[in-house]
Amino acid sequence: MSGKSLLPLIEYEMAGEEVRAVYDDIMATRNTDWINNFWKVLAHDPALLKRTWDSIKQVMAPGALDPLTKELVYIAVSASNGCEYCTYSHTASARAKGMTDAQLMELLAVVGMANETNRLVNGLKPPVDVQFEPHE
Repeated sequence: MSGKSLLPLIEYEMAGEEVRAVYDDIMATRNTDWINNFWKVLAHDPALLKRTWDSIKQVMAPGALDPLTKELVYIAVSASNGCEYCTYSHTASARAKGMTDAQLMELLAVVGMANETNRLVNGLKPPVDVQFEPHE
């Protein structure tokens, strides 16, 4: 994994009341007894920590897409953006939700193909087919 954080991690014991409240909610929501390093870095800005946690909690909750599908999408975007931390974190979360090695490999094959064809289309600029455009 990569090197040092740009800011020190704020552990639970060092956190102020506002940050501890978010940490407590993270642990309760995720049914865990630890806070991962992403949140510990965000804790330097308690408002950003709370806003990000509230948003991710809402977006990643079950909805029209099931939780595993949402994790797979998160892995795909993280891999495409080169976010090592997020790729590891969401792969672990997807595995906990039942993702298999075969699913991960197939997902990454689709990500690779989509990136390749996106770049070809961006370079070649073919017009969008009228059949693909939304119709009223």
